[in-house]
Amino acid sequence: MTAVRLPLDAFFQREARHPNKRYLLQPLPGGQIEELSWAEVGDQARRAANWLRALELAPGSCIAIISKNCAHWIITDLAIWMAGHVSVPLYPNLTAESVRQVLEHAQVAVVFVGKLDDWPAMAPGIPEGIPCVGLPLRPAGRFDQLWSDLQACTPIQDQPKPAADQLCTIIYTSGTTGTPKGVIHNFSNFAFGASRGIELFGVAEEDRMLSYLPLCHVAERMFVEMTSFYGGSTIFFADSLDTFLEDLKRARPTVMFGVPRIWTKFQMGVYAKMPAARLDRLLKLPLIGRLVGRKVLAGLGLDAVRYALCGAAPVPEALLKWYQRLGLDLFEVYGMTENCGYSHVCRPGKRRHGWIGQPCTDVEVRIADTGEVQVRSGATMQGYYLEPEKTAETLTTDGFLRTGDKGEQDAEGNLRLTGRIKEIFKTSKGKYVAPAPIENLLGAHSKIEQVCVVGDGMPQPMALCVLSEGARKELANGTRVELEGSLKALLEAVNAQLDKHERLLGIVLVKDIWAIDNGFLTPTLKIKRSVVEGAYAANITGWMERREPVLWHE
Repeated sequence: MTAVRLPLDAFFQREARHPNKRYLLQPLPGGQIEELSWAEVGDQARRAANWLRALELAPGSCIAIISKNCAHWIITDLAIWMAGHVSVPLYPNLTAESVRQVLEHAQVAVVFVGKLDDWPAMAPGIPEGIPCVGLPLRPAGRFDQLWSDLQACTPIQDQPKPAADQLCTIIYTSGTTGTPKGVIHNFSNFAFGASRGIELFGVAEEDRMLSYLPLCHVAERMFVEMTSFYGGSTIFFADSLDTFLEDLKRARPTVMFGVPRIWTKFQMGVYAKMPAARLDRLLKLPLIGRLVGRKVLAGLGLDAVRYALCGAAPVPEALLKWYQRLGLDLFEVYGMTENCGYSHVCRPGKRRHGWIGQPCTDVEVRIADTGEVQVRSGATMQGYYLEPEKTAETLTTDGFLRTGDKGEQDAEGNLRLTGRIKEIFKTSKGKYVAPAPIENLLGAHSKIEQVCVVGDGMPQPMALCVLSEGARKELANGTRVELEGSLKALLEAVNAQLDKHERLLGIVLVKDIWAIDNGFLTPTLKIKRSVVEGAYAANITGWMERREPVLWHE
């Protein structure tokens, strides 16, 4: 099924409907804010499109965008489509090797470069002969062309209307398990997910969004960029991590998407100003509690949010309840790059403890004999770029997407994930263990920020854990006794819920901070299980021999 309006049509209609309405708000160096209207965005995109057309590239050529989120990321995306080409976004923190890998695989013809933290480390990845265009917010360095050069062109006069089945983008996955794959989406895929998502969330012209998660990732691309085209909402951009709270307060978003770690960091920020026990007591007071909750949300810039979504990783139930007590409902969402992030979402009034939610509109779901969740809709990818064998492995003959997630459905269609097909490991006793459910149980503890359960070839699994920022600060000012006691109690409680072969031998508190920069996390903050396992492989035997419930990686 193909939606009536494709992305460019949706943008053109918004532009014609309210040309002078502010659309993109971009922080600039020095504290200034650049406001661009729909007409100004359209004019700049058309001028850049004219420059691209003048290159006389083959229709459907791949054009790369390497930049952190900014207004001209979206304008460049529009220009690429208006010129009849395909956008290939790259994460703004890749190594030079990864940059080259993607650009060569996609046979990229032009690269647009914008806001970046370490361009010198990435620049060597640009193959010889590929022209680089510097966006208005760009790193220092030499570029073949600048955005101002492109703006000297006259704007194209036509209204490009690509076909529904025309390729619009290749999104390279973040690579948790190996080499990134290029997910192919056509304009119909984006239109299907975006148009139905607008109806689900009721996004309209009065809504405001803050763009801060990578636009190169499908979640931000759909929830922010596509939602603005189809709903007419205004986009505020975050400037940096240092200014994030200020940016959030300026935007006061009405709709908000975040990964669990973002929502947890908001919570930890609140606790840093007010002890958890005191806040808990205040929230329990009948009238004062509501005022306190409202004040806390206002301090975060979240007091205007009417629809908040959380996805990309399991969400602890305790975190959902905490926000609910503040007066903000977080609704879980489930999706993949391969289906435009459009699969399942929890509806207001229909939350069930431990379950994600129901299928999105016009999404078919089935559970295979292996327990794998399989979905099919008009948002399902066309395949992996130049990878027919991997495409055949992922798409069934009748068009269902093999998600790789194990799960189950209840009578109302709610989905619950129980693990990853490929992440299940076998202990030395020959028993299979799914780590994800155990990690979810441990991750609900306020002192633990990240968890990776290991056990392949081991007699019993163990949990490698990174302490929360708050717990690390407490350790710096006190002793380990209280923390160890709390984690021992956690271990006993978790093991009591597990089958004998799943029970953890112990919890190991690692000294490292798992981050994107040191390679432990993907750009979307997912743990690279193979990297974690490899980093501590030499320590595992010693930890097992000690058989202590809580161990420290010194």
